[in-house]
Amino acid sequence: MDHTPQDRAHEQRPTSGASAVELVAQLREARHRTRRLTEELSSSELMGPQIAIVNPVLWEIGHVGWFHEYWTLRHAHGRAPLIERGDRLWDSSNVPHATRWQLDLPDRVGTFGYMADVLARQEDLLGGTIDEDARYFYELAIRHEDMHVEALTYSRQTLSYAAPQELGDAARPDAGALPGDAAVPGGTWRLGSTATDGFVFDNEKWAHEAPLAPFRIARAPVTHAEFAAFIEAGGYSTREFWSDAGWTWRQSRKAERPVYWQPKRDGVWTARRYRAVEELAPHAPVVFVTWFEAEAWCRWAGRRLPSEAEWEAAAVGESTPDSTRLADRRRRWPWGEAQPTPARANLDYAFDGPVDVAACADGDSAFGCRQMIGNVWEWTASDFLPFAGFAADPYKDYSQPWFGTRKVLRGGCWATSARIARPAYRNFFTPDRNDVLAGFRTCAL
Repeated sequence: MDHTPQDRAHEQRPTSGASAVELVAQLREARHRTRRLTEELSSSELMGPQIAIVNPVLWEIGHVGWFHEYWTLRHAHGRAPLIERGDRLWDSSNVPHATRWQLDLPDRVGTFGYMADVLARQEDLLGGTIDEDARYFYELAIRHEDMHVEALTYSRQTLSYAAPQELGDAARPDAGALPGDAAVPGGTWRLGSTATDGFVFDNEKWAHEAPLAPFRIARAPVTHAEFAAFIEAGGYSTREFWSDAGWTWRQSRKAERPVYWQPKRDGVWTARRYRAVEELAPHAPVVFVTWFEAEAWCRWAGRRLPSEAEWEAAAVGESTPDSTRLADRRRRWPWGEAQPTPARANLDYAFDGPVDVAACADGDSAFGCRQMIGNVWEWTASDFLPFAGFAADPYKDYSQPWFGTRKVLRGGCWATSARIARPAYRNFFTPDRNDVLAGFRTCAL
């Protein structure tokens, strides 16, 4: 049967099938989090210092509103711009990062008012039915805001702002450690997403065969206590544990421990968390570490980082009945088809920070790996590269400019939306970034 160009677009850009009512609920949920992370900040905090790894908060939330307007109101519905100079202010593809502190931005009232105006118009347009093409752009804009919610969360840490309130449960469980490896058989793994997975990003397209040898992967991410042993063994000053690029990074930063850790006193490790200094929970996963630090820890421990194919197979794969190879089927989530809950994953602000690695026992994968989804992002060994046949989606600058310069992270963290933290989602950052909510899990050599 012949397909129209629009049909082919839908095949290339699948959606979750969310109804107009469900999209409105998701828009409101994402905006609630954006406001909770920003509305109580002072005018000076809304701008903040000019540094390379953050945006001015006032610019960032205006950009979020602009992205919604550009792709839904203007692109999907053909409406005129709400602010004539909006593209010159908030189009991240064309507004250089270093200039964002010097722009003539609307003030607090104007920026929050603009965001509210965009949302009100979206809700009005979603009052009836929605076609598949428009649904894609709403889902893109919602997930884009989800990403900025997470970025605003760790930006508050970077800038030593107060901890955000009323977003996650502060009573984090003390569940302890989870030592040991899980054995994953070899075989052929289908890496990536398919058109039946709902909304996916362009860099996930499409699922393709990746041969895997049998491997053993840690049941849990590396903990504070395990990483502290590396520091105490002189890991930061031992050249042989570091790659050339890693050693150059370590020397340039004069790094002696993870970025927010304080010098050990009276046998206790502490770290800055937002504005406070807190004792590190020994069995919580190490977080705010670079790929270089993860790589060095692995060399010290006689381990290695998993490839993204290994990570994905351990997360959602199953073995054949005789356990000799990977089965053809895959789970939607590590634990099965059911949606995430706090018992399965520290995700979607279930808690207000990482929990012990033995928590969320109901979320184990078929191979016994825990917290493959949520808690902390996990660095992999893989470079961020396009899959064969890659074609950019309408938001062309999402993936394409960054191929070959970043490492892939998988699994999401406690501040990641479940809409983002699907097992096949590929996050990507440069290996020197230590401001993102990232840790790592390792494989046996």
